[in-house]
Amino acid sequence: MKPGVKWLILLLPGLGLILAALALPPIAQPPQYHDFADQRACFGLPNCLDTASNALFVLAGLIGLRFLYSPAGRRAFVEAREAWPYALFFFAAILIGFGSGYYHLAPDNASLLWDRAAIALAFMAWLGAILCERVGLKAGLILLPLLLIAGLSSVFYWGWSEARGAGDLRPYLLMQAYPMLLIPLLLWLYPPRYSGGRDILIVIGLYLLALLFDLSDHAVFGLTGGLVSGHTLKHVVAALAVFVVARHLRRRQPPRSAAPRGGAMPALGRPGGGQTP
Repeated sequence: MKPGVKWLILLLPGLGLILAALALPPIAQPPQYHDFADQRACFGLPNCLDTASNALFVLAGLIGLRFLYSPAGRRAFVEAREAWPYALFFFAAILIGFGSGYYHLAPDNASLLWDRAAIALAFMAWLGAILCERVGLKAGLILLPLLLIAGLSSVFYWGWSEARGAGDLRPYLLMQAYPMLLIPLLLWLYPPRYSGGRDILIVIGLYLLALLFDLSDHAVFGLTGGLVSGHTLKHVVAALAVFVVARHLRRRQPPRSAAPRGGAMPALGRPGGGQTP
């Protein structure tokens, strides 16, 4: 398939989502979103399980970064610069843990903004990593900062619109939905640089399951007899997706003909290679 045709296939879903978003009226954040099912406190911690479960994101992110800076991590990538988006992804996972934990202490739109900013950072970093591996390292690294700007802009636009009393979630929802369509297309259109591509689809599946739990927050809380809420399970499943990315990096293999190139990873901004447990 010609490169131009591939790019057209990748861009068409995004164009369709943009047109659909423009056809819809602005979507404000429903006030009831912050009314979570499980509002129990424990040990003085408000919304205990929803808040404490965010520690899993911090743990998963730390495991991923630890691997990237380990000897195995330094040998994990054909090109050292391929690790940069993954380092950002795992760092963003840690930020999700803190941002979401902060939000659940006293849920409102102002604190939700920081939770969503970290989520957007993680989404765009992971998409950038897959672009580097599938389309090409140069193209992926060029697109990475543009993706980060687009993702963060969608969050801060929503926050700005809510502050003006005319909330609009459309750009944020667009930046969540498009990667979920784009990544399977990348797996189909471009040959793998490493083994284990099925793990990427597992991560997408876990994201969709986490979304389902989030939408079923009160229903899950009722079905479990008040044991656990859907939103808490959302955190567990989403953090598991970060663990799966880490495991994927540790287990996958580059082509036998490709020897890893690049040095160590002395700083987060200058990673040299990595997989993850």
